[in-house]
Amino acid sequence: MNLTEQMKQLAKQAKAASRELAKLTTAEKNACLLAMATALEQNAAAIKAANALDMEVGAKLNLSAAMLDRLKLDDKRISSMAKGLREVAALPDPVGRILDERIRPNGLKLQKISTPIGVVVIIYESRPNVTADAASLCFKSGNATILRGGKEALNSNQIIAKTMIDAGKAACQGFPEHAIQVVPTPAREAIPILLSLTQYVDLCMPRGGESLIRAVADCSKVPVIKHYKGVCHVFVDADADLKMAEEIVFNAKVQRPGVCNAAETLLVDITVAENFLPRIGERLFAKHVEIRGDEATRAVLNAKLKIQNAKLRAVSEQDWFTEYNDYILNIRVVDGVRAAVDHINFYGSAHSDSIVTNNEAHAKQFLAEVDSAAVYWNASTRFTDGGEFGMGAEIGISTDKIGARGPMGLDELTSYKWLGFGTGQVRT
Repeated sequence: MNLTEQMKQLAKQAKAASRELAKLTTAEKNACLLAMATALEQNAAAIKAANALDMEVGAKLNLSAAMLDRLKLDDKRISSMAKGLREVAALPDPVGRILDERIRPNGLKLQKISTPIGVVVIIYESRPNVTADAASLCFKSGNATILRGGKEALNSNQIIAKTMIDAGKAACQGFPEHAIQVVPTPAREAIPILLSLTQYVDLCMPRGGESLIRAVADCSKVPVIKHYKGVCHVFVDADADLKMAEEIVFNAKVQRPGVCNAAETLLVDITVAENFLPRIGERLFAKHVEIRGDEATRAVLNAKLKIQNAKLRAVSEQDWFTEYNDYILNIRVVDGVRAAVDHINFYGSAHSDSIVTNNEAHAKQFLAEVDSAAVYWNASTRFTDGGEFGMGAEIGISTDKIGARGPMGLDELTSYKWLGFGTGQVRT
C-alpha cells in the first residue's frame, strides 16, 4: 500500500467512524472517557518507557531545552492527561443543543441544533499530551480524529492512542475502532495527501510553530483553524502595583517559556521604568533569561545592576515579531497606554496580551483597543488555555476571527444544522 492509499484508508475509516460516533449516547461517551482516563494512569510505566525512546530521538534531533520539556511525559503529566479526560466527561454534551428556535408566520417551526463537524485532523509538534486532549475533545463532541504528531513523539502518541482505543472498546460495545487514529508514518508527504481528501476530512487544526502552521495552511484543501504564533505581551502601566507586575511578568515569561501563551515582550511605562526594570531584570537574569532591550531599557539595567555575566543585548526590529519559545524576553520602554496598544497591535500576533494597572480607565482602554483573542487586566497571559478557562482539555487556540477564537473546547468543535417542522407548508 503506497502513501496515498494509506492516507485515503485512514480518512475513509475516520469518516465511517464519525457516523457511528453520532449514534453513541452521552452516557456511553462519558463511560468511554472515564475508562480511558483510568487506563492512562494504569499504563503509565509503558507510556513513560515509550516516551523515553522519543526523548532520545529529540536529543539526537538537537531539540531545544524548551522543546524537550514539551516532549517529556512524567507521572504528573500523565496524571494531568487523565484529569483532563475526566473533566471532559463531566462537561455537558455539546451535541444536540438547541441554539435557536423560531416559528414563522406560516406556522413552520425552525430549530438550529449543534452537530459534530465530522472528521478532524490534528497536526502538532512535540507535546504528546495533545494526543489525549485532542482525542478526548473530538470524541465527546462526536468527531472522529486523525492525529499527526511530530516524528520525535511517534512512540508516545501511538501508545497513548492505543491505550485510549482499547479502553473505549472495553467500556462500550458500540465504540468505533477508528474514532481515534494516529498517522503511522513520519513522512511529511503524508500531510498534503491527507488534507486533499475533502470528501472525507472536514477540518484541520495545526498546533505548533509558525512554520508548521503556515505549511499546513498553504497545502490544505480543507478548512484550517490556526494561530501562526504567540507573540504575547505584558504592559506595566504607570499606575501598576509593581510587586504584582513583577509576579505577573515573571510568571508569563518563566513558568513555561516553551508554550504559545508565554510572554515574549515586556512593555514598561516610562514613568516606572527606572524603578521596575532593575527589579524584574534581577529576577529574570537569575533564571538565565536573555533580555533584548531597547536603548532606554539597556541604560537603566546597565546603571542599576551588576550584569557582567547577564545576558543583555540590543533588540532588533525583527525581535519584536518573534515567538522565542525560550528564555528570551524583549523589553521596551513606552510612553503611556496609547503607545503600548499601538506596539501590540503592530507587532503582536493577536494571541494574548495583558495590562498591569490600578487605573480602571487605562485598563478599559487597553481591553477595548488591543485586538487579540484574549486580553487580560492584572493577570498572566499564561491563562489562555482551555483547562484554565474551564473548558476541560483544550483542542487548540485560534487567532482567526472567523469561527472559533481563543481557547477551543467542546463547543468550538461543533457545527450546526437547521431542522424544519411543518404541517404541509409550501412556498408561494
